[in-house]
Amino acid sequence: MDIGTALSEALSGAWQRSLPATPPEQGWWSLAAIAVALAAVAVPTVWRFARLAVTVVHELGHAGVGILVGRRFTGFVVSGDMSGHAVTVGRPTGPGRVLSAWAGYPMPALVGALLIQIAFGGWARTALAVALVMLVVSLVFSRSLHTVVTVLVSALIVGAVWWWGGALGPGALVLALGVLLLLGAWRHLGTVMTGGRRQDDPQQLAQLTGVPAGAWNAGYVLVLALCSWWAGAVLLRALG
Repeated sequence: MDIGTALSEALSGAWQRSLPATPPEQGWWSLAAIAVALAAVAVPTVWRFARLAVTVVHELGHAGVGILVGRRFTGFVVSGDMSGHAVTVGRPTGPGRVLSAWAGYPMPALVGALLIQIAFGGWARTALAVALVMLVVSLVFSRSLHTVVTVLVSALIVGAVWWWGGALGPGALVLALGVLLLLGAWRHLGTVMTGGRRQDDPQQLAQLTGVPAGAWNAGYVLVLALCSWWAGAVLLRALG
């Protein structure tokens, strides 16, 4: 088999694995995925590492919204203490700056609720393929060794389940990740509300707009509550 044929077959296989499929019947896999996500958020030792997923989505939320409003994304860092920082270049003030600064805390909840919907809709493999591409691209914008390792390990896990996960693996991973991101968004927000620092998003937004940080936190609570309502409705309907 020549290189061209092998590459063609590999691309064809990747395409087939990325297409929507009939979701598996509900059963132990969905309950197990939810239980794993709950444990990851509740157990402090596990949460220390699991929260990396929330931090990465938080920072890429800043970056994605920043790009949409015309700012230039130059890189992001996930620190050893599991916090993060994304840099977008553009006007230091104005609506674009405010929107990109605001987007971090709601993004894990929005993505989490969407993933829960996707897990029960047959799009799990497609979601993993998209996530894998985004993670690989984000490697270019990683600005520390810890960030590179975090993104690379995440990409390897997503890629392995996407390629070898069988009928249940993709749906279980997408569901577990969705629940983890949604609950993790609440935990992250609780931390910033009870012990906010000058560099945290609500304080930065207060400096940019003159609107108190408490008002921005209240807005975050509203968005996270709506995402939780959406995800809860999907779970109740899917699990009967």
